[in-house]
Amino acid sequence: MAALKHVGRVTKTKKKCAVAYRVLPGDPDNCLVVFTEALDAADHDSLINLIESNAGQIADEFADAMARSSLSDGRNMLAAFHKTGKLTKVATNLIEMTPNNNTSLPLDELNKTIAEQKGVTVNDLAMKSPEGATIAEVKDAPVANPAASYTAPATTDVLTDEALAAQYRSQADSLFKEAKTLREQAEQLVPTKRKSKTTADG
Repeated sequence: MAALKHVGRVTKTKKKCAVAYRVLPGDPDNCLVVFTEALDAADHDSLINLIESNAGQIADEFADAMARSSLSDGRNMLAAFHKTGKLTKVATNLIEMTPNNNTSLPLDELNKTIAEQKGVTVNDLAMKSPEGATIAEVKDAPVANPAASYTAPATTDVLTDEALAAQYRSQADSLFKEAKTLREQAEQLVPTKRKSKTTADG
């Protein structure tokens, strides 16, 4: 099976999760995850399908793909999970990434490695919109106690229209760049054949 990005679990309890944000802005020791067992069947399937999709796998942060995807009932995935308390803040040293059945890597170590490769600090890895504001309002996200059995906390906190608008503009910019990159990759694999003009035989 091919390695999958964005999938992980709580190291001690093995509770499976999708890692939406590997790093939180101004809070590099915490990440934001969605515990798959806390989702109903339809939302769970939508999440897994997105993880396994090309859009999910080429996204640097999974929340980027979630912000462009809808649940089966038409709600925006990122906004809906945020609104219903499914996005949960967990310390990165309590999460391990599991790209396949044979590999596990502590998220805090992965973040350090990525930051070193990019020549930045772990805090610099936090995703921001072009305006400099964070794409999702994550500071008020419920905090999980991985030692306890997980129940989805109720929350009335919602993304503001301004935050969603900034998020959508950012996604539009990302999609444009993504489409350009994919087109270039396609050209490298199989160059577009120029149609030669043929004269019809009478």
